[in-house]
Amino acid sequence: MAKTNYQYEKRKKELAKIKKKEEKKKRKLDKNNIHPKENPDQSPDAREKNKLV
Repeated sequence: MAKTNYQYEKRKKELAKIKKKEEKKKRKLDKNNIHPKENPDQSPDAREKNKLV
């Protein structure tokens, strides 16, 4: 009977965790970069001022 290669399984799990973590980080960055489309004629500076008000 063959032995189980635990190092391979562990590495596979680690890669899956890393991939999931990177996807989550990307989603958060994309979510933060979405600007409101209420008034697309405004400059980015004007949008930031509206957020503060």
